[in-house]
Amino acid sequence: MLVTIDKRGSLNLPAAIRKELGLKTGSHLELTIEPGGTICLHPVAIYRTIRLNETGLSKLQQARESGTGKLPDWLVEDMSNAETDSE
Repeated sequence: MLVTIDKRGSLNLPAAIRKELGLKTGSHLELTIEPGGTICLHPVAIYRTIRLNETGLSKLQQARESGTGKLPDWLVEDMSNAETDSE
């Protein structure tokens, strides 16, 4: 399938390919160049990262212990993986 690079350096993936791979606006692709110059695109998932300092972790622990309110499932999952960033 032939595609063309536009003046901004972008290329458009045909709708049939996007549909087959389940790609939508905002989807992320990893680009690699294989030996011989073959260009490969691989769909990837990007997950949010929350970084907290010691004060933020302390407040988070207090919130966990309070047991009040209902947080969105994605936030509960992110909070369960929170740790101090030492960098």
